[in-house]
Amino acid sequence: MTHEQPTISVVAPVYNEEQLIEEFCQRVAAALEPLGEPFEIVLVNDGSRDRSPELMRAIHARDPRVKAVYFSKNFGHQLAITAGTDYAQGHAVVVIDSDLQDPPEVIPDLVAKWREGYEVVYAVRAEREGETWFKTVTAALFYRLIVQITSVNIPVDTGDFRLMDRKVVDTLSRMREHHRFMRGLSVWVGFKQAGVPYRRHARKAGDTKYPLRKMLKFALDGITSFSYLPLQLATYLGFITAALSLLFLIAVVMMRLFYAGDPIDSAFYGQASTLAMVLFLGAVQLVSIGIIGEYVGRIYDEVKGRPLYIVADALGFEDESQPYSLRDRR
Repeated sequence: MTHEQPTISVVAPVYNEEQLIEEFCQRVAAALEPLGEPFEIVLVNDGSRDRSPELMRAIHARDPRVKAVYFSKNFGHQLAITAGTDYAQGHAVVVIDSDLQDPPEVIPDLVAKWREGYEVVYAVRAEREGETWFKTVTAALFYRLIVQITSVNIPVDTGDFRLMDRKVVDTLSRMREHHRFMRGLSVWVGFKQAGVPYRRHARKAGDTKYPLRKMLKFALDGITSFSYLPLQLATYLGFITAALSLLFLIAVVMMRLFYAGDPIDSAFYGQASTLAMVLFLGAVQLVSIGIIGEYVGRIYDEVKGRPLYIVADALGFEDESQPYSLRDRR
């Protein structure tokens, strides 16, 4: 039995969102139904430990337009987005979080911009409700930093909430790198892009899925995916350390020649100055090795060739054995 290909697919990662998943699906459907186009909602369960998986199954039973992909374990937000876009069948694919901080009512605005001919339409956070000053400031600094140090002009104050044309999704599906920064990849591929401003809401229920530790890892993935600057900084540290060491050596020689026996000369002798220099050089070496190690670790992950994610179950798809974006669509 063949089904009509949806015009719009909405992809939403789900991780412990039992309090919001029902409302999320209702609001997405209410936002898309007035458009008069066939649509689907692809929920990706990223190893939830609450009742989210059962609720997803119940929602699918009531509304076949809601489809579900179940990971075998928690693989992370960016890989859940990747799986959702792999399985999505629409001519346009909208990525949105299921926590309702990004209001589904904005989706028709993204679709309208897509119909104007834009192939990537990203939602720009004009206002951010319910976020701490620390998160707001660090997010603003991160986006501005990554624009400066990479060759990818990632729009400031944007998240993963965006619409992508089918040709963009198909291009991304061929890029199988493990440490994914989807908002950067969707810009790197090019195509015609535009932004739509919106007001981001405060979280209605549940806890944030991006504590400080995950935010730092996410930022590191974004930087190392698109910039060699950290590696170059290791080189710069080496040259700066060599220059400082040379200046110190010249200073010691001058003290020996012109201030022998004076108190100022004695300050350059003894274990304290030697220990300080050794610790400084050791710190620079460890920092440099750590930076190199981050890049080598990412190379190691790519070389192993493991799948990006493992799907334990999928509901609502014609061919559940293989994601749509990876099938032959001749």
